[in-house]
Amino acid sequence: MRDLAVRLAERAADIHRQGRERGFTVSEKSSATDLVTEVDRAAERAIVEGILAERPDDAILGEEGTDRAGTTSVRWVIDPLDGTASYVRGHPGYCVSIGIEVDGEAVIGVVVDSRGVRTEGVRGAGALRGGRPAKPSDRTDLATSVLATGFGYQPSARALQAVVASIVLPRIADIRRMGSAAWDLVAAASGEVDAYYEVGIAPWDLCAGRAIVEAAGGVVRTILQPEGDELVVASPRQLLDPLLALLGEAGLRIA
Repeated sequence: MRDLAVRLAERAADIHRQGRERGFTVSEKSSATDLVTEVDRAAERAIVEGILAERPDDAILGEEGTDRAGTTSVRWVIDPLDGTASYVRGHPGYCVSIGIEVDGEAVIGVVVDSRGVRTEGVRGAGALRGGRPAKPSDRTDLATSVLATGFGYQPSARALQAVVASIVLPRIADIRRMGSAAWDLVAAASGEVDAYYEVGIAPWDLCAGRAIVEAAGGVVRTILQPEGDELVVASPRQLLDPLLALLGEAGLRIA
């Protein structure tokens, strides 16, 4: 399944590149900042067709509308183009994300970013980023840590997230905002950032990255918030408790 996910992710990344070369149409989904392109849809079709050709009995969930029941214990969870707002602007913060769940647990993840860098992980078998072993940061002090995060589509959500960031930022070294949750998760898995937190990401944003973080030796926590969204935290083990405590001080539910 990992090999199939790699092939399909590379195929979707080729579709991304072709779209940037040829041009594409853009439309809105939930808001003026929540965008979709014909490239998103074409990449999802290619991935779904590839899965069905080799594993027709598996379930599939995709951001652009695929929601197919299966008869096996396997579900593919795909974001064909995570970071569409970056993609349409020519910013590099986008990727394809393919995760695989078995019995509801994320066990395999493959992410290919705009540079062509592939990150893959299999639970119990480690993770690779750009062909090299990936492992989370060994930093132990939040004050010198760089965190990744993201912000929601709705202005009201962003206003609350800005309050959290205003409390977190003075207590850490810096924040990175790439525009793709999957990219941020693999950055946390490989130590390119020290940890990641975000409220309100979707299953297709999380599945592959979660599998990769855990395969690399990091930890992922999801905590339901009062408004119904989940807080996602990806971290090396030694930073998890202090980071959760800081997010609690910033007003997020952490238990």
